[in-house]
Amino acid sequence: MSIRPAIAALIRDGHSDASIALRLGCDRSTVGKTRRALDKATARRVDDYRPDRMPTSPAQQAANRARLLDALRAA
Repeated sequence: MSIRPAIAALIRDGHSDASIALRLGCDRSTVGKTRRALDKATARRVDDYRPDRMPTSPAQQAANRARLLDALRAA
């Protein structure tokens, strides 16, 4: 039986390495290795960053602001 899924669940619940080792009766280094493996597996690379919406450039912000002011003046 693999103990790593149980360790992973307790890590996600916020338990410390020592607490997990005590609860599951395994060595603390096993918990630490599992934590590092999970961190590597869930770490996002900088290349993977894709925001839902790209930031607006300063020039576009100024154009948007000017259009809004013109629309407010016309109303």
